[in-house]
Amino acid sequence: MSGRLSGKRVLLTGGVANIGLAILESFVAEGATVSVIDIDETKGRALETRFGDKVRFFKTDISSEDEIKVAIEKSSGWMQGLDTLVLNAGIQLSGRVEEFSTDNWDKVFKINVRANFIFVRESLPHLRRAKKSSVVMMSSLAGKRGGTGLTCYSASKAAVIGLTTTLAIELAADGVRVNAVCPGWIDTPFNQPVIDFMGGRDKQESVVSTVIPLGRQATPNEVAPLFVYLASDESSYVTAQAINVDGGVYN
Repeated sequence: MSGRLSGKRVLLTGGVANIGLAILESFVAEGATVSVIDIDETKGRALETRFGDKVRFFKTDISSEDEIKVAIEKSSGWMQGLDTLVLNAGIQLSGRVEEFSTDNWDKVFKINVRANFIFVRESLPHLRRAKKSSVVMMSSLAGKRGGTGLTCYSASKAAVIGLTTTLAIELAADGVRVNAVCPGWIDTPFNQPVIDFMGGRDKQESVVSTVIPLGRQATPNEVAPLFVYLASDESSYVTAQAINVDGGVYN
C-alpha cells in the first residue's frame, strides 16, 4: 500500500464485520489510525489485538445520543483529534408496507439516519480544527431505487443521501467534505433479511444474474477502495456526491 491515509485520524462506525471490516483493513493498510465504534465487544477487542496501536475499539450503542457523545470524546482524545468520519453502521429490516410496524420503522431511522446526524453534529469542532476533513456516509442503491419489501430501508438510505448533500453545502466553507457511497448487491450477511424476503439465496442469485449488467454480486473489498479515496486528499474537490458501486444497475 502507498500510505494514502498516512496521519489520518478516523472514526469508523460498524467496523467489526462485512463492508465495515473491509474498510477498516484498507484504512489501516493505507496508514490511518482508526477508532472503531460498534456494539459487538468480542469482535471489537479482537480488532485491537489484530491491529495493535493503530486501532482502538469503543463499545457504543449508536441509538443513544449520550453514548455517541462519549464515543466521540474518547475517540478524539485517544487520537488527539479527528480528520475523518466514516459512518458505515446500519441495519436492514424488510417487509411489505402493510406488515411493517411503526416500531421497526423508528428503529431503522434511529440507526441509519439519526445516528449519522448526531455523529456529524457532535464531531464538528474536531473536523473544523482539522482544516481538511472528510465525512463518508454509507447509503445504498436502495436509497435511489427502491424495491418491494424495502420501503423503510430505502427511505432511510434516501434520507442519508439528502443529509449528505445538504451537509456538504453547509460545511464546505469549513473545509469539511461530505459524500456518500451507494452499494448495490454486496455479498455479506447484512443482506440476509432481504434475501429471506425474496425467498432464499437461489432466488436472490437469479435476480442478481438478471438485473446486474456485470452479472454478479460484489465483495466488500470491492467497495472499500472508494471509502479510501473519499477519505484521502486525492478527493479534495469531491463533495456532495452519492456514488454508486452497483455493477451497472443504476445508469
